[in-house]
Amino acid sequence: MILRSAWRTLHAIAYVTYKEWAAYRSHMVVSLFVGPVLFLVQLFIWQAVFSVREMVNGFTLEQLIAYYAIVAVINYFIFDFADWNLQMLIRTGKLLTFLLRPVSHRYFALSQKIGHRTLGLWLELTPVLILFIFVFRIDLAPAYPLWAALSVVFSFLLLFLINYCIGMTAFWLTNTDGIRRMFMIVRDVCAGVFIPLGFFPEALQKLMFFLPFQYIVYVPARVFIGSYELAGRSLSIPQIVMLQGVVVMVMWLVSSFLWCLGIRKFTGVGA
Repeated sequence: MILRSAWRTLHAIAYVTYKEWAAYRSHMVVSLFVGPVLFLVQLFIWQAVFSVREMVNGFTLEQLIAYYAIVAVINYFIFDFADWNLQMLIRTGKLLTFLLRPVSHRYFALSQKIGHRTLGLWLELTPVLILFIFVFRIDLAPAYPLWAALSVVFSFLLLFLINYCIGMTAFWLTNTDGIRRMFMIVRDVCAGVFIPLGFFPEALQKLMFFLPFQYIVYVPARVFIGSYELAGRSLSIPQIVMLQGVVVMVMWLVSSFLWCLGIRKFTGVGA
């Protein structure tokens, strides 16, 4: 009964969010250019690098291009702005209206993200997939489809939870624009968005292995490829995906803990 009620709530919120963003879909269409443009920049850079060598850090040019294409696809699927939305609600006091509702704001925000990304699947992701497969001729078939799908779902949840935690810093800082921008850069670098983590010095790789950021992009990308290695550690695909699931559960607990602390600071100013 509880699960049925939770599903109905999620479906209703996701559907309303889908309809709302569909009315302003031109905002999402702009993002169609971001992924391909970034991919082209990386393509030109690495073509120049590989013009004088055949392999770099164990990657061939084809493997590295496939990595960046997979990263772009994953980013379209997991895109999230829970940090901005939550800090805005806290700063303006509008979070008060959510506290009066019979559903937690975290669940509400997650349902919103599901609705938003459902629209993004056909409006953003599908055109980019067609571009990568039929124009650039990149093989995006995962080596282990079921594990890859599970890994991307974990990535979807993990990015939401991490961003939600960043958004909760507004309970203490009020205006979090600076910390959000700084964190986004650190997150993307440590997640392997700009360069595979195996390219970093070994000392940094060891640090990144114990941070949650690699599980956002690097891990699902390596699961797609079919092998995982970082900081001299090689794990099987089932092992790294299960470890990713553990990280998701830990971040869920961390977000719950921060909410309990932060809500005591909330005064509803501006509501």
